Amino acid sequence: MSANPPVSPSVSRPVPRGLSRTGPVLFSYGFRPFFLGGALWAIAAMGLWIAAITGHITIAETYGAPNWHAHEMLFGFASAVLAGFLLTAVPNWTGRLPVSGWPLAGLFALWCAGRIALFCSDTIGVAVAATIDALFLPVLLAICTREVVAGRKWKDLKVLAGLLALSLANALYHVAAIHGGHDPMAIRLAVAAYVVLVMIVGGRIIPSFTRNWLNKFGRTDFPVPYNSYDMIAILAGTGALGLWAVLPAHPATAAAGMTAAALHCIRLHRWRGWTVARDRILVILHIAYIFIPLGLLAISLSASGYLEERSVLHLLSVGAIACMMLAVMTRASLGHTGRALVASKITVSSYAALILCALVRPLAEILPDLSRAVYATSGLLWIAAFGLYCLEYAPILARKRRAPL
Repeated sequence: MSANPPVSPSVSRPVPRGLSRTGPVLFSYGFRPFFLGGALWAIAAMGLWIAAITGHITIAETYGAPNWHAHEMLFGFASAVLAGFLLTAVPNWTGRLPVSGWPLAGLFALWCAGRIALFCSDTIGVAVAATIDALFLPVLLAICTREVVAGRKWKDLKVLAGLLALSLANALYHVAAIHGGHDPMAIRLAVAAYVVLVMIVGGRIIPSFTRNWLNKFGRTDFPVPYNSYDMIAILAGTGALGLWAVLPAHPATAAAGMTAAALHCIRLHRWRGWTVARDRILVILHIAYIFIPLGLLAISLSASGYLEERSVLHLLSVGAIACMMLAVMTRASLGHTGRALVASKITVSSYAALILCALVRPLAEILPDLSRAVYATSGLLWIAAFGLYCLEYAPILARKRRAPL
């Protein structure tokens, strides 16, 4: 979750605020409920969507079933994983105690309320459902802002800017849905915000973890440390994504996307991912980041008329966002519970399923005659990826590890 190593379970540490020593372990740290809840919802939401598009059920007809599907992937599943990451990483950045116990349970309940409200929007009304859902991200933003300001970690405010953009995108998307429409710009803005967060946080953790692993074996072929080049690459990527959000078919977007893709290819090469190929729980971070330049290239091709926008959306959302999230979820679930950072066969299988999903799903627009088969295959791969995660990590997240005899 952060460049700092997890605290050994044998080291005494203060009890987080709001949590007694006999409280539920699920709410002892932010990653536990939100990673588990996000993974379970990834499975359930995709299963419901498959049932809806095959005519077996109806979902959120007033809100719009396609609107519901897009929303629940970006602002349902992904926002939970982001919350789990931030509520765990921010205390490491600031040195403050994590939000836990009843406050954490309340925040998780607010996220769950959003899922239930939108699913029941035909009954309670779209405006009411949207209002309930729209509360979560601003509350999360307020909590993280309080911690960053209290810890005086001003450089981490840029991460909160991404969270602010997501809150705005969610509100815009709801406003369009309330009026019976669909706001593609809000979707692009949300995807862009997540991808920029991956650029920022990925640049912090990937080279750091890679250097630590190499140093453990006495090697000195380290990644290039963060410098002005990384800042240029992030700014170029942010600019390209910003143009794509508001001007997806403009020639300037095509040029910016191509330039940013080249810069991020070089950035990824500077991190020397091939040197850690033996460590699968580490190399997956490098593999997930590959989808950043791929997605930026896709933005350029789409702006030039060579690729459908939905292919770009799925390449970025499943590849750059979901793959990086799964990589971080598995690593943090092990590291922050005092377990060895080793990817089991189940974990590697979950990585493979999601990578295949990211590569297969854009084919639906490229090969329209095979779209039904592509939808089914990509949906099952998505469910398999997060089903395997839950199979292995649900017991880790929900139960306290027994002390060694």
